[in-house]
Amino acid sequence: MKILYLITRADCGGAQVALLNLIMNLPAGIEPIVAAGEEGFLQQECARKGIPYRLIPGLVAPISPAKDALALMRLVALIRREKPCVVHAHTSKAGVLGRVAARLTRTPVIFTAHTWSFDEGVPHLRKRIAVPIERITAALGGKIITVADSNTQEALRHSITTGRNLIRIWNGVPDSRLRASPASRDRVTLITVARMVPQKDHALLLRSLVGVRGNWCLQMVGDGPLRGELQLLAEQLQLGERLQFLGERKDVAELLSQADVFVLASKWEGLPVSILEAMRAGLPVVATDVGGVREAVQEDVTGLLSKAHDEQGLRDRIQSLMTLPSLMVQMGRAGRRRYEEHFRIETMVDKTVELYQQIDGSLVGAIALAGRQPA
Repeated sequence: MKILYLITRADCGGAQVALLNLIMNLPAGIEPIVAAGEEGFLQQECARKGIPYRLIPGLVAPISPAKDALALMRLVALIRREKPCVVHAHTSKAGVLGRVAARLTRTPVIFTAHTWSFDEGVPHLRKRIAVPIERITAALGGKIITVADSNTQEALRHSITTGRNLIRIWNGVPDSRLRASPASRDRVTLITVARMVPQKDHALLLRSLVGVRGNWCLQMVGDGPLRGELQLLAEQLQLGERLQFLGERKDVAELLSQADVFVLASKWEGLPVSILEAMRAGLPVVATDVGGVREAVQEDVTGLLSKAHDEQGLRDRIQSLMTLPSLMVQMGRAGRRRYEEHFRIETMVDKTVELYQQIDGSLVGAIALAGRQPA
């Protein structure tokens, strides 16, 4: 049975990685097709795994009436041609156009809100536009998966839809044999994995490191439009050899296993895949308390949380961990246990496939005939 997955961007971001984790672990009997508005990381990974990938020109993040209309027509044509049992849209623009196209073609639809386009930290004008759009498209029908309880509460607070249409399914990541050994080296390696965009607030992280005492370095994994600005800021802050810009990497699990502390300074989030990968590796986490972050990171148990935009607060928490090696080890172990209990890929896939089966009962038979249960 076909399921058409829609997403706007194809770069190496959290939503794209979460989507890949899902489709790479689907049970036999489900045939995924991915459609996105651009080429890039996602397309390459789909090609590597033999998953059909359809390019939808015009499916871009900014609001653009002409491009949006063109993308909608192409989505309708794609759905009519492929005849999927379910359309599963990810991220805001794909969620809006995908639900409209599904309604026009009378195809069952699901939307996963990795973050909301009206989250805290999003510019005010964008929020004013986003809320009514989300309400209208939610009224077209279809279940909405939220990746965190905080996302569910935001939807209810803004009256996007009713509680019965919202289903919380935490992100999950595949396990890895690679494990970190925090505090086992003379030099503490801090690491962050995130696209270099305003949401992730790398600039705050760099400023917070000024004044942190001890023997440490920071590895910045990821790329994006702000990389040049961040490199210039690093020079101005005289961080020198302490800072490494590693760009996009395919060996993230290995890099995490060689680090001591994971850091994320986002302005807003859903449930960051990067934090789950860090916990999987057994790393303590220092992060801003936004979105669903505290649903993964338990304060004083698996990591330390600070307020968004709080440079001194982030600095203090990084310094606290660096001066208490035993706490780094303890939190890293607790994070690994929490990953095992709640954030395995199998849990996310099982719950998502169960939702597919509720929408289309024929999927139950298709999976059974394939001789496998959901992953």
